[in-house]
Parts: sequence; C-alpha cells; structure tokens
Amino acid sequence: MNKYFWLIPVLPLLGSVFNGLLGKRAGKGAVTFFGLGTVLGSLVLALAAFFAMKGMPDHRLVLDYGEWMATGTLSVPFGLVIDPLSGTMMLVVTGIGFLIHVYSVGYMHDDEGYGRFFSYLNLFVFFMLTLVLGSSLPLMFVGWEGVGLCSYLLIGYYYETDFAPDAGLKAFLTNRVGDLGVAIGMMVLFAAFGTLTVGDILLRVGHLAPEAGFGILTFATLMLFVGATGKSAQLPLYLWLPDAMAGPTPVSALIHAATMVTSGIYMICRLAPVFTLAPITMDIVAWVGAATALFAATIGLVQRDIKKVLAYSTVSQLGYMFLGLGASGFAAGFFHVFTHAWFKALLFLGAGSVILAMHHEQDLFKMGGLKSKMPLTFWTMLAATLAIIGFPGTSGFASKDEILYLAYLKSPALWVVGVVAACCTAFYMLRLFTLAFLGEPRDHHAYDHAHESPATMTVPLVVLAAGSILAVWLGWPKAFGGDFRIEEWLAPAVTYGQLHAAHGEHGSASLAMILASVSTVLGLGFAWFGYATYRKGLAVAEARAAKFPFIHKVLLNKYYVDEGVELVLLGPIRWFGNLLWKLFDVIIIDGVGVNLPGALARVSGDFTALFQTGRVRNYALSMALGAAVLLYVFLK
Repeated sequence: MNKYFWLIPVLPLLGSVFNGLLGKRAGKGAVTFFGLGTVLGSLVLALAAFFAMKGMPDHRLVLDYGEWMATGTLSVPFGLVIDPLSGTMMLVVTGIGFLIHVYSVGYMHDDEGYGRFFSYLNLFVFFMLTLVLGSSLPLMFVGWEGVGLCSYLLIGYYYETDFAPDAGLKAFLTNRVGDLGVAIGMMVLFAAFGTLTVGDILLRVGHLAPEAGFGILTFATLMLFVGATGKSAQLPLYLWLPDAMAGPTPVSALIHAATMVTSGIYMICRLAPVFTLAPITMDIVAWVGAATALFAATIGLVQRDIKKVLAYSTVSQLGYMFLGLGASGFAAGFFHVFTHAWFKALLFLGAGSVILAMHHEQDLFKMGGLKSKMPLTFWTMLAATLAIIGFPGTSGFASKDEILYLAYLKSPALWVVGVVAACCTAFYMLRLFTLAFLGEPRDHHAYDHAHESPATMTVPLVVLAAGSILAVWLGWPKAFGGDFRIEEWLAPAVTYGQLHAAHGEHGSASLAMILASVSTVLGLGFAWFGYATYRKGLAVAEARAAKFPFIHKVLLNKYYVDEGVELVLLGPIRWFGNLLWKLFDVIIIDGVGVNLPGALARVSGDFTALFQTGRVRNYALSMALGAAVLLYVFLK
C-alpha cells in the first residue's frame, strides 16, 4: 500500500487539471465528481498512510522517490515524511477540505465559474499537502508558495469586481514579504548545517545547546518567523487576511481558517528543535502572538460585516497559537490549530449559510431572528461559538487554557494579555451570534425569504459541529484531570533528533485550575455582556458607542492601520514610482532616448526634401555651388 501514498497530494492535482481544462465543457456533474472524488480519494489514502505510520516503531514513515536537486554539496531528496505532526495535519487538510468541497457544491451551485472554482480549490489542496508532507525545506517551500498563489486566485475569484482582485493582490504581495524571510532562513540553515533535508537538520541540532545571545540560529529562526507572520497573519503582516473575505465563503473556511493560515505554526512545529535553541526568537514569537491576539480581538468588537468579525477572530486565534509556541508549548499550540480548524471552519460555513439565506447580505445589523428559520445552522453555530469562547468542557476551552497556563509560566504579563483577548473574543462572538439568530429581524424583506440551506451545506455543518465537540478527547490537560494525549502523540515529531528532549510541564495542577477558573469566569462574564447588550436590538450598543465616540471610531476603522500604511509606505512609493515614470521613462527614455533621434531624423529629412525639386538646372546649380565652395576651401 505504501507505494501508492504519493497519490495523496497528486490526486487533487489531477482533479484541478481536469476541472481547469475540461470542466466547462464536461458540465457541473463531472466537475463535482472529479472535484470531490479526488479529495475523497486523497482522504482515504491519507487514513491508510496515517495508520501505516502509527504501526511503525518510531511513528515515522519516510517515502523517498529519488534525488530532486544535486549541485556541489547540496543534495535535496524528492520525498514525503509522515509522522504524528504531518500525519495529523494531513488528515485535517483532506478531511475538513473534503467537507468544505461538499459544502461548496451547494454554495457555488449557480455560479458560472463552477469548474474554475473547483480547479482552484483542488489545486490548493495539492499545494497544502505538498507543504505538509515535504521531507525537505525546498519541497515545503514549493507548497508554501503554491498556497500563496491559490490564495491569490481564490480571493480574487470574483475578478469582475473592483475589490476582489485588489484583495487578492494585497494578499499576494504581503505574503511575498514573508516569503523572502523564509528563503533567507533556508539559506542560513544550509550554510550552518550543509543540508536542507528537515530530518538531517534536526539530527544535527540535537547535540547543540541553546544560544546564549544572538547567533546564527537566532537569525535563521527570526527569518523563518518573518515568513510565518506573513502566511499566518501576525503583526505587522496581518493586513491581507481581513480583506481576503472578498473571496467566496468556502474559501474563507478552507484557506483562512483551517489550513493555509496555520502554515506558519506548522513550520515552527516542524522545526521545533531548532527554535528551542533560539530563546530570543521564542520570546519574540510569544510576544508577537500575544499582541496580535489582543490587537485583532479589539477590532472584532465593533465590526458589522459577519465575515470581517470572523476574519479578525482568526487573526486573534492565530496569535494564541503563536503565544503557545513561544511559551515552548508546541503540542498546546498545535492542539489549538487542530481545534480551531473544526470550529472556525464551522463558523465560516455557518456564516455562509446565513449570508446565502439573507440574499448575500453580510451586515449583522440587518439580521436577527434567524433561529426559527435556520435551526440546523443555529445549533451548529452555537456549538462553534461555545468552543471558541472557551466554554468549560469544549475543545476550545482545553486548547485555550493550556496555552494561557503555559503563557503564565513564561510571563504573567503574557497571561494577562491573553485573558483580555479571550474576554474580547467572548464578547464579540456572543454579539455576532445574538445579532444573527436572536431577537427581532431588522430586515423583514430578507427575513421573510430566509430558509435553511440545502443538505450539501448543512451536513458538513453537522459533521464539523461533532468534530468541534469531540476534538477535546485528544487534549484534555493533565492539570484538569486528563492525560493530554496530543502532547505524547506529537513528541516523536517535535523532539525528533534531540538527545535531551524536555518532557512534561512545570507548575502545579492547583495553579492551572486557579488560572483556568479566573479566565473562564471572566470569559463567560463578557459573553453574557455581549448577549445582554444586543438581545433587545441595537439601542444599548448605540448609546454606549455615543458615550465613547473616539474609541468606537478608532476600532471601527481598525486603528487606521491601512490608512497609515498608505500614508507612510505606499503613498511615498507610489509618488516615487510616478516620478520615475514621468521623469525618466516619459521624458528621458521615451523623449530624449527614443523620440528625439526620430524627430531629428524627420526634421533633417524634411529640410533635405526642400532641395529635391526634380529639375536638372537646380541640381546643376547645386553642384556648381558645391564645387565653388570646395575650390575656395582648398585654394584659400
């Protein structure tokens, strides 16, 4: 069976090629069959590969398909690695990816670009699996760049509009900044260890001690973290993700909730032994994650677009993941990746169900009372909402509070920032849920025509809701009476090659219980605050906004970061570009370099033409005058 595992990433590629080249002529039935069938086939093979890996003594399955690049001392294999980390992520990509493909059948059914959409979606799955399974940094980088390309294509899917192509370009260019960091980090690691194979790098750092100051590993990991901030939307490279909501809602669920935006977290977990040797980098990762979690959560408090609220929520939750990684909680950070994939994909797909029912209306202030119209969407969204706010017993509670506990052990200040961000999350999620489903409808025309989504959309919601609830089984923390299975499960991957890998956690169960109790009580209090503020309409919220107009305006305009970037960075660059265009291109190059010689030739030709009369006596006179001039010159 192992010889067929190379098909795991290749099958979605074949589906993309078919739908891209033949989808329009083959019809929607064929597009659906190949679009869903190839991802389902990949999922089946992924499950087989996962259990084959579990049966290996070291839980590591290496599939080597020969040498890819060889020059000088550089030798890069063309291979895949399936271990607990990549295997779990592989199942997330194919499993949740398949559910989103099923959902897309209903959501995109009437779209003219149906085949094109599934071609892009399949292509994304191929590149994401390449990123996850690649055994070398160059192969991972192929997937890294590929998902960036697919993000551009899917965000800008509605290319007839003005905003979608701009949003796609913004995502593409912002990620290029981060990708440069990844490229530099790879080159530094090659200079340090002479290899770009991930396993070999981890084996060679296994005997090293952490750097006491700023060394080569600190520089390499910082460059890789720059790439992670771009792909995973952290400060300051987060700006692309909220605008990415211009794409279809299934895109938001797959790329910007469950898979692509977690690439940076996955890369750091993949190279965890390297990052643990760079304490400076780990501190920066933790503080950037905490700052991003709080910054994005405050913006989400007042946004009106249902997808924008979830977008800033995604940025904030990604910040939590980085906070966990920076606190050396690689299992905790990745566990939040896993739980977040379920409940955030569910939130986005539930929002898509609401948007479709409301005739593509995304303004929360025009919704309300949809509980009776959309009961399945209501209950599944409730499950996801409870998970993301960390309601006791949910998967979100387990992963969030484990991160907060580790953050406290690293620095109590990090814990405070994380708790404040969690309180903001609880408020804006109950605000979203209350405005959409409870109270009285605020747009009666849209409400009267609202109805539950078709089965192709609601069945994935139910499955994702079940996953959001059952995911807690993998990671109930030890401090709360569990065994945190995922930590032991991921240990062979995140400690690969280390001679003295640290195990377990410091602190005490009583401390963890106290911290979790405080954060949970505060979170539930702010959740009630969000519900109470909006349960009877908008009057209470509008009155409070009127009392603090400056703060409300700043948050509503997202701290004016986009305007600041335009003023400080993009405006001067655009002005300088116009200067170069008008001065050097138009005047010097086109005017002096190209047009002036042509103009001179034309003028000289016109002047010479004045003497071409066609009369012999004029030519004879010209010859005589010329001869006279020559005689004068030579005889003078």
